[in-house]
Amino acid sequence: MAGLLGNAAETTPQMAVMWIIGGILMYLGIVKKMEPSLLVPMGFGAVLVNLPFSGAVTQTIAGVVEKGPLDVLFQAGISNELFLLLLFIGIGAMIDFTPLLSCPQMMLFGAAAQFGIFFTLSLATLFGFSLQDAASVGIIGAADGPTSIFVANYFHSGYLGAIIVAAYSYMALVPIIQPPVIRLVTTRRERRIRMEYSPRSVSRTAKILFPVCITIVAGLIAPRSVALVGFLMFGNLIRECGVLDSLSETAQSSLANIITLLLGITVASQMRAEDFLNVRTLFILLLGLAAFVFDTIGGVLFARLLNLFLRKKINPMIGACGISAFPMSARVITQMGLKEDSSNVLIMQATGVNVSGQIASVIAGGLILSLIPRL
Repeated sequence: MAGLLGNAAETTPQMAVMWIIGGILMYLGIVKKMEPSLLVPMGFGAVLVNLPFSGAVTQTIAGVVEKGPLDVLFQAGISNELFLLLLFIGIGAMIDFTPLLSCPQMMLFGAAAQFGIFFTLSLATLFGFSLQDAASVGIIGAADGPTSIFVANYFHSGYLGAIIVAAYSYMALVPIIQPPVIRLVTTRRERRIRMEYSPRSVSRTAKILFPVCITIVAGLIAPRSVALVGFLMFGNLIRECGVLDSLSETAQSSLANIITLLLGITVASQMRAEDFLNVRTLFILLLGLAAFVFDTIGGVLFARLLNLFLRKKINPMIGACGISAFPMSARVITQMGLKEDSSNVLIMQATGVNVSGQIASVIAGGLILSLIPRL
């Protein structure tokens, strides 16, 4: 009993705040069903690491260092990018690039929708962040959790916990954030534009060559992106080659699920109250939101710009799918299109842009790694 009371007495208000934050993350995952596979483990992990003398994280007791399993997992799977790369194999195996290959020009929207990353990078430097930390914050706009972790970890950012929470929270909040932003920068008439979808036949050879070619091109443009792009494209090659169906199914289900589970609870090791609760964390969350919003705006405004020169107009809402939140963003835009006009189905165009955003966000992360030196 004395030990119990003693441990309870060591609980700080900051720890209690982190319990509440963990509870909110779990609530969003369980009740609101927002990225439950990540937010539930992250939320539980936030509680786990903020208990007094928690055995889940490394503690120094009476001069003796006791290694915590979450810190061991972090060193074994995140600090060396292992979990992230394995997860990209699973993601690649899940993606069908056929809509993009049927309409390759959709790749332009994926590139345009990375505007928020570089805008926020510049903004963060004005507010006193180092170039490396600013880059780590800016990549949140891609709405790609693994890439955000990869970049922040590469630069040894001291704000890794806040960046992770922001990246995955904004991914989960796509249905809440994107619609009002899109309505703000489009007219009702533009949102009602109909787009014909005339799919071209995509051969099996093209589907097999696509991941190989993308890896080569990405490697030539941004060599630092090869690990991320390569593992993503390798997963897609497994899917499309037709002779590795069992490996493809394993990558999509068992591998992706196991890595997501370990990733979610392991990143919580970076959410200890003493490191997480500060003004900079709040600022990072706001900058991450700015990056996400301006990525969305960048894709939409690019579509509006193209419409000045095209006879067949593009529904500018599909430009918002250029972020990496696949397939959530494509679903959101499809639902918005149906709400404006119940017979206007944009699912294929939105999906084509969305998968291009997955590639573009990884390449953008690679460009940042190539252009900004690591201290």
